Amino acid sequence: MISCTEVVTSIIKELRVNQMIRGREVRLVGDKGEQLGVMPLYQARETAEKSGLDLVEVAPTAVPPVCRLMDYGKYKYVQTKKEREARKSQKVVLLREIRLRPKIGEHDFDAKARTAYKLLEDGDRVKVTIMFRGRENTHPELGIKLIQRMTETLKDVSSVEKEPTREGARLHAILTPLVAKAVKSREESNEAAQE
Repeated sequence: MISCTEVVTSIIKELRVNQMIRGREVRLVGDKGEQLGVMPLYQARETAEKSGLDLVEVAPTAVPPVCRLMDYGKYKYVQTKKEREARKSQKVVLLREIRLRPKIGEHDFDAKARTAYKLLEDGDRVKVTIMFRGRENTHPELGIKLIQRMTETLKDVSSVEKEPTREGARLHAILTPLVAKAVKSREESNEAAQE
């Protein structure tokens, strides 16, 4: 099992610092971004020690490698904070499945449609699956009609991402939420509430 600290360190690019830097010469950049020029590695390390900062290799593939004077601990802290903020703002879109049978009752269909509607409003993609058993396999047109009925019912909150396809004894279609319409309707409702 991977711990949280392992995940964070694997995301942040590990840079060579101080004694881990290899090479004879480096291009040194100061802590404020000023160019200090090309110098031997030992001289760059002495400059870093005098200023109380770390020598960090930021461009190892350049010729000569580019190193920067910075507080490496603070740099890693800021990077992990940025990663956390980026993860917070990400919305994970899930693929949820609604399963139906060709001979589904009217009220059961309505209940499944309401569930799919809620999932689409929450921003999740919905996979509509029609499951065939026995002799039902000989009538795939019933499943296609059922999927068309579901897409028609949900057309105000979704669009068809993947047309109905048959896989064995199942028929699938994928619906995606209409994000633009949802945002627009929320804005209109907010404006109406403010007035």
